[in-house]
Amino acid sequence: MVQLKGCGPRGTPWFARRNLPVGIFMRTTWLAVAALAFLRIVIGLHFFLEGASHLRDPQWSSAGFRRAAVGPWAEWFRRELPQTGDWSGTLGAADGRSAPEAVAAWKASVVAGWKELAAARGRVLPADKQAALGPALEAATAELDDYLAGIDVDLVDYRLEVARLAANERVPGARDIPFARERLAKKKRELAGKANGWMAEVEALGKKLETAWDAPLSAADVAKVTAAREPAKLWKADRFVSWSLVTIGACLVLGLLVRFNAMGGVFFLASVIASQPFWVAGAQPTYDQWVELAALLALAALPVGGWSGIDYFLKAWCPWSGSCARNPSEVRR
Repeated sequence: MVQLKGCGPRGTPWFARRNLPVGIFMRTTWLAVAALAFLRIVIGLHFFLEGASHLRDPQWSSAGFRRAAVGPWAEWFRRELPQTGDWSGTLGAADGRSAPEAVAAWKASVVAGWKELAAARGRVLPADKQAALGPALEAATAELDDYLAGIDVDLVDYRLEVARLAANERVPGARDIPFARERLAKKKRELAGKANGWMAEVEALGKKLETAWDAPLSAADVAKVTAAREPAKLWKADRFVSWSLVTIGACLVLGLLVRFNAMGGVFFLASVIASQPFWVAGAQPTYDQWVELAALLALAALPVGGWSGIDYFLKAWCPWSGSCARNPSEVRR
């Protein structure tokens, strides 16, 4: 029989002094271990499958999640969002410039991006295949001019709305009064929708330009160009998050470094919750994330989290980890 450390005089367990059957408490202990192991595995599978689905889908992106962010951390979530040109620093900035100046600055940033793509292609393609780069770029620039001329009135109105929004945000109490805060958030979403639509149209012109560049190339040359392209910051961030989810999930399922990986899951879920704080008007519900975060905190705080996993066998290598305790029936004060 396992010797239990006592909670009373001379090491006698309190339930033994009351003539209660020891087996009840032993079975309860193992039931708790089994329940926490099941909880760990289920949460680990959720993390693993979610991360794996992102990695399998080449079109998956966190852009939608970032755009939907509200609250004080919304700008931090949006800063890695892809832009067509420098929209936020030109047309989207309340900097006092006139609409034509802001439009010209945005056009220059878009064309500069296209020129960078052309230069990158020129570094990997032979000289005889670079001849089409210049004419196609000139044609795309002319199309961009025509497109901007067609929406010039809309862009002027947009600039006025951006300036008006910035002025309203500076009004005392605009961020403290609920209805005023909600009105500002609604206007921001409206302006963001317009900007995304215009950027998508210009992005389509950029795709058309790349298609024109690729047309005379062989499949091997196209592969060279694709391999030489620098991945976007958002793509890198998404891949890091996806692999982190896969790693955390696999380790939780196996019971490896349970406390460390449980806290990793806690931080990830906390970032999701921070993007939709419940006290901000229009925030999406995050009940599921709160429940899973609480469960991960329990796994990280309770030493029984790793008793049924690989951590059970790693006691000799990680004596600092309470999850490596080998005797689940030992009761301490």
